[in-house]
Amino acid sequence: MGTVFSFDIRDARTPAVESALGDAVAWLHHVDAVFSTYRADSPVSRLARGEIGLGECPALVREVLDLCERVGHATDGWFSITANGGLDPTGLVKGWAVERAAQILRAAGAHHTCVNGGGDLQLSGEAAPGMPWRIGIAHPHRPGDLCTVVTGRDLAVATSGTAERGAHILDPHTGTPVTGLASVTVVGRSLTTTDAYATAAFAMGAGARDWLAGLDGHEGFAVARDGGTWHTRGFPGTPGGPR
Repeated sequence: MGTVFSFDIRDARTPAVESALGDAVAWLHHVDAVFSTYRADSPVSRLARGEIGLGECPALVREVLDLCERVGHATDGWFSITANGGLDPTGLVKGWAVERAAQILRAAGAHHTCVNGGGDLQLSGEAAPGMPWRIGIAHPHRPGDLCTVVTGRDLAVATSGTAERGAHILDPHTGTPVTGLASVTVVGRSLTTTDAYATAAFAMGAGARDWLAGLDGHEGFAVARDGGTWHTRGFPGTPGGPR
């Protein structure tokens, strides 16, 4: 998927967990083979070119496209899989794939894990008995610094911004790159929706604050282009966290 994935497992490494880890890695490779927009032979690429129909794609493709439609509705169209004029569901796929990988580990008995896909995380349980996970969010303007630290248990954390890949998120209404904010971090329970909501919130720019404040089960933190920050009332973090 063009990024690095990592697994932090705090449970005992039993044979079942070791086997599940292999299954989770294999799952991520399978998702990449099905959904990559950079691979000409992937079902999604072939579907986008009209070479095959949806019925000829793996069932996972319909599942993801249905999820994308729901998120598009929930975000009033700010999340779109056709913002660049072609079919591209990757704004949801990574979070969905990471969440499913975490579920594979949990089913095998690993209840205290962090699955990280390019900085978007599905966190289960605790980092240690009685100790919540602490996730530092990179500052988009100051490499090496943190802009906030998210703390909690059983969380999904996703950040969208320009720091790593430049202005790569498009306004679905105009098709032009979005530059209103430097980064948006969204915290929820399910990385599938949390990651997609972070993308949508970044695309919204100034309107993201009120939209996130009205979402049930999700909180947000943003860094503006001028370095200013804001966060929703229930954001489980420490804005201006340790550098």
